[in-house]
Amino acid sequence: MELEELPKQHYSDKVKSEIFNNEFLPHINSMYNFGYRLTLDRDDAKDLVQDTYLKAYRFIESFQKGTNAKAWLFRILKNSFINDYRKKSKEPTKVDYQEVETYYNSDEVDRQITPDLRIESLKDMIGDEISNALNSLDVDFKTVIILCDLEGFKYEEMAKILDIPIGTVRSRLHRARNLLKEKLSEYAKSMGYNKA
Repeated sequence: MELEELPKQHYSDKVKSEIFNNEFLPHINSMYNFGYRLTLDRDDAKDLVQDTYLKAYRFIESFQKGTNAKAWLFRILKNSFINDYRKKSKEPTKVDYQEVETYYNSDEVDRQITPDLRIESLKDMIGDEISNALNSLDVDFKTVIILCDLEGFKYEEMAKILDIPIGTVRSRLHRARNLLKEKLSEYAKSMGYNKA
């Protein structure tokens, strides 16, 4: 269901401000956390949250006052993330060769650079096996884990946010938890947990 399909309310500017300030803004930290877990980048998460709040204000008359504002915002954020993800996946990778050349020709460059930049980007995350396992899941599975287990949404709310039937929410969550369990089984053993 698109935001435009919802019945429109006719709020005054004062009521719009009250809704935005009292019902939307208190969820900004949860929105950022959800955005960060989806994008794995602080700046991208901030952009996603900003885009979400802009859309929320733009479509505020589609919001039913007194309903679950957090679920409504999460749905906007999720849809924005998916739309942006699809758009970026269709674009060819862009490289600014002048920037790369300037960097490698500068005196500051370390000549012992590792050829695999993934090592550098992950070095601060080593030891955070749970986060790595969660981030390695497909976006559909990662999203249900975040919404249910980290954000505490109920199945009905998740179904509305994700625009899927409750049965699909349950099966996707079950599958996601099993995938996470598989990915963390060796780590659990190393931490002294026996598989029982």
